[in-house]
Amino acid sequence: MILNDSYMLSNGVAIPKLGLGTWMIEDDRAAQVVLDAVEIGYRHFDTAAGYGNERGVGEGIRNCGIARDQLFVTTKLEADYKTYAEAKAGIDGSLKVSGLDYFDLMIIHSPQPWAKFREGEHFFKGNLAAWQALEEAHQAGKLRAIGVSNFEQVDLDNILDHGTVKPVVNQILTHIGNTPFELIDYCQSKGVLVEAYSPIAHGKILADGKLADLAAKYGVSVPQICIRYCLQLGLLPLPRTATPAHMRGNAAVDFEISDADMAALKATEHFTDYGDASHFPVFGGKM
Repeated sequence: MILNDSYMLSNGVAIPKLGLGTWMIEDDRAAQVVLDAVEIGYRHFDTAAGYGNERGVGEGIRNCGIARDQLFVTTKLEADYKTYAEAKAGIDGSLKVSGLDYFDLMIIHSPQPWAKFREGEHFFKGNLAAWQALEEAHQAGKLRAIGVSNFEQVDLDNILDHGTVKPVVNQILTHIGNTPFELIDYCQSKGVLVEAYSPIAHGKILADGKLADLAAKYGVSVPQICIRYCLQLGLLPLPRTATPAHMRGNAAVDFEISDADMAALKATEHFTDYGDASHFPVFGGKM
């Protein structure tokens, strides 16, 4: 079962191969979502300061009855924090809000502040300042691993060339119809695990007739095809759901997509319709 499988990060820390995304899950619901997921078998949870639900996720982690060292919790440093002082305060703030003694992974949410996302400036100096704060928190035992999100190759190189700790992950928008193969290959060549957020394209890919036909061929659902696709590319998918039935379905991916079908999926026409999520920077055509 995929919930029992892990990748090994470049620093030797194990990370479960499937995580539960919590974006747009309200803080007062998050604890119960975590409790439901833990009961199903999930051990990997992805939150962020920007999601506004670190408190609820932390509550669920603390009260789920599973030893803390058997759980993997990721959070994200606010995208706007591009100074050492802001980042240091952000790290400590997330720990305080969540009620956790440490995070297993903390990542820079974006190389640019959201208001300037993909507008040309890379904020190299600011990202290195934030990275220094993450490195120090890692050294202090507050974070077991550190990484990045939404980083393009040039942003990643800035950290690889000038930081003293290598990022272990780059979390990026990846799904059938929007798979940045060149960036994925580059990350993997540097030993950086790629985490795929929105692997089901914010749910909008469910209406794709060709994917429905392929799912029927394998006797699975479209979300299961989407998640399996990411896993077969060596990625770590982070599907978001608050529904236990969907949690179970998303974890039932112990099947194999054939090489021919994988080739067809890789060649799927670019998907850009994210519905009500299209106004968010990462879904707004700036990736």
